[in-house]
Amino acid sequence: MNFIERQGIIVWVYTLKPLKQLKRYGLIHYVSRRMKYVVLYVNQFELNETEKKLKQLHFVRKVEVSHRPEINMDFDHALDELQNTEQTEERSIERENIEK
Repeated sequence: MNFIERQGIIVWVYTLKPLKQLKRYGLIHYVSRRMKYVVLYVNQFELNETEKKLKQLHFVRKVEVSHRPEINMDFDHALDELQNTEQTEERSIERENIEK
């Protein structure tokens, strides 16, 4: 099964009234009415052109691209490192108790 790679875009707006216009650029995932921003998901291969088009809209204040795809989500080694640090902490506590 082939999945289309998607990426989040945070669109800061001046007003939420023309919110329906953003539907044509991607999937609206979340709308913050108080802070006036919208989280859109767009296809990754259309990201640059969509970002340029969004910046040209009169009600858009700022456009930010999500950095989530750049983050390494492989935590196999992190668990090993955590266990090693816990073991060294236990050893140091045992040494302190022996010295007392």
